[in-house]
Amino acid sequence: MNDRNERPRRPEDGRPEDGRPSSGRPAGSGRPSSGRPSNSRPGDRPSRPGDRTEQRPGRGGRDDRAGATRNVSDGRSISDPRGFRPTPMDRDPSRVRPRIFEPDIPEHVTGEELEKSVRAELLSLSVENAKVVARHMVCVNLYMDIDPELAHKHATAAAYHAGRLAVVRETAGYAAYRAGHYEIALKELRAANRISGDVTAWPVMADCERGLGNPLKALKMAGSPEVSRLAKAEEIEMRIVAAGARRDLGELEAAVVTLQCKELQNDREPWSLRIKYAYADALDASGRKEEAREWFAKCVLLDEEEETDAAERAAE
Repeated sequence: MNDRNERPRRPEDGRPEDGRPSSGRPAGSGRPSSGRPSNSRPGDRPSRPGDRTEQRPGRGGRDDRAGATRNVSDGRSISDPRGFRPTPMDRDPSRVRPRIFEPDIPEHVTGEELEKSVRAELLSLSVENAKVVARHMVCVNLYMDIDPELAHKHATAAAYHAGRLAVVRETAGYAAYRAGHYEIALKELRAANRISGDVTAWPVMADCERGLGNPLKALKMAGSPEVSRLAKAEEIEMRIVAAGARRDLGELEAAVVTLQCKELQNDREPWSLRIKYAYADALDASGRKEEAREWFAKCVLLDEEEETDAAERAAE
């Protein structure tokens, strides 16, 4: 009898030599074959007949799909859902912030000369930037009366460094107004109004419209709801601006009527001289010379600093 270990296994046996049930896979296969050569590394793609590197699609996918980039230097295709990003040379130059002329600041100006409330509003800036802005704003105050154009340049420089602060934009607007740059003044004051919601500069904005030849816009501003939020001094200024707009339109009598209010009888407020002089001037422009002289004489009594020419006009 042959030895048991030499007995050939019958095909129909269905059991391996160790006696465990068969897995149904070919003998010697612990798991399905990966199809890689024994010396291949994980991640290597198995080679196929006729496969060439130059025929493979780019890592982004097939190069013949919709929106695919044929040439990287050309940027993304217009059909690419990721959008088209132009090269730096193709970008709109208007979006590049231009440099401005910054006038020299006198060495003795430190920025500490500003009021504390104004300096407090600059605290959101970096220390270095806040100092530069403060020094420019001090120069605005220094040159406002003696050199309005230089004051305007300092204000423009301050706004360049701190364009998001209402107090800086408002200062730039007033400086431009004093220098006669009404379009710039209107732009700056509108920006300050959008930032802070403050309507204090509303009369000056309306007067800028007059300076730009838009008296009807000035009158529209004079009748806007914002006027009800003005303090008395600004309310008087708005009335004076509205009267001036009427005169611009040739409505001389309407200008006189615009200034007829109870405030004409007030002699104690800082704005008393302003409205009396405007009323006298409107009377004179409408041909009511005698009444105009009477009101100019009233102005003389209030004009102790001789800020106006009321004395000369009362003597005409």
